[in-house]
Amino acid sequence: MRHRTSERKILLLAVLVFGPVLALAQPTHPTPESLGFSSERLGWLHGAMQRTVDEKSVAGVVTLLMRHGKLVEERSYGVKDMASGAPMTDDTIFRIYSMTKPVTGVAMMILYEEGKWHSTDPISKFIPEFADLKVFKTLDANGAIITEPPVHPPTMAELLTHTAGFTYGLFGTTPVDKLYLARNCFGGASLHDMMKCLAGMPLLYQPGSKWVYSVAMDIQGYIIEKLSGKPLGEFMEERIFKPLRMTDTAFFVPKEKRARFATLYSGGPDGKLIVTGEASGPRADYVSMPGAPSGGGGLVSTARDYARFAQMLLNHGQLDGARILSPAAVDLMTSNHLPPRLMTGEFSIGKEVMRPGHGWGYDLAVFNDPPAADEIVGKGTFYWEGAAATWFWADPAADLVFVGMTQRMYGNGQPPMDHFSRPPVYGALINPKM
Repeated sequence: MRHRTSERKILLLAVLVFGPVLALAQPTHPTPESLGFSSERLGWLHGAMQRTVDEKSVAGVVTLLMRHGKLVEERSYGVKDMASGAPMTDDTIFRIYSMTKPVTGVAMMILYEEGKWHSTDPISKFIPEFADLKVFKTLDANGAIITEPPVHPPTMAELLTHTAGFTYGLFGTTPVDKLYLARNCFGGASLHDMMKCLAGMPLLYQPGSKWVYSVAMDIQGYIIEKLSGKPLGEFMEERIFKPLRMTDTAFFVPKEKRARFATLYSGGPDGKLIVTGEASGPRADYVSMPGAPSGGGGLVSTARDYARFAQMLLNHGQLDGARILSPAAVDLMTSNHLPPRLMTGEFSIGKEVMRPGHGWGYDLAVFNDPPAADEIVGKGTFYWEGAAATWFWADPAADLVFVGMTQRMYGNGQPPMDHFSRPPVYGALINPKM
């Protein structure tokens, strides 16, 4: 009995002496409240995302919210495949389409810091095939294209801001857009083949005179290959994905990860979701590395991976000890480069309108004056989306990153997921100065 009493005393003494130390050593997970959010109000975001699933606008969604570099919450809704009922999970892999563009922008800025290009350089300095580009002027009586010389050779700055004169062929009905579709430059075996194809077509407009969403980032992919001496995917893996531990981001999905790859849907004639093929951009089955990887829309990723990429930019170029860019390069990339004459509401892609307060940086959109743009985000917020309703934004004023992923192609009934998520997120941020 005395022995047991002594044991109890020793145990009590250990708890009193070492208890506080042991408590401090336990891992702690921040609560939404500790990061300035209301858990109750975050329910508005959950409700908005769940409604898109319940209404069968999308099959499933993953959202991830971070503040001050810490995870506020990560949630999955619905399924990644309707036929099997496989649930959506936090590690689901998505086609991110045009959310590839900011990644290509970072790759370009890495080379910019190495002194390999400047904003005033003509694009033809790196792609000689572009030396004799002409500009569409009109059609003759027989419907043939008449061209004129460019007022100046399109520059690298114009290439990174969608103002160089190129188009996509997917969103317009001009003679040049029709020519893009007819020639299908994305069908080449290499990025060099794509450049030779593009060089044989006129620019849609005089460089610097318009903002038109375009193949500009695919052209940048080729320039990255030329300047780095490495294939685009290899350069991104070595200089971006590996340092940032973006382990599920690539231009293809290997066999061992295929079970995590979400099914792609679109809206059928009756508005119901139907399984679809690769309905936009470069054609790929994502089984292996493509010969012509698309810097404009070819990557797959997860919400977790992309959040690390966005957080790196929000941290002015570094994350967890990995320095990808300098603060100056990030500032250049995420600042508006459009003149006021191109921010009047005349130019847009889908619901994203270049307007007062909303411009374009290098390979991503920027809210340089949110109240003027009628937006709730903080000044300097940068963002972009993908064709299958993936989206992200990073707000330097609130030190906030949000990533959303689903797989429903643009067109016929695609819900505006970014518009559904931003007001609830900021509505839940009740201590923005925390």
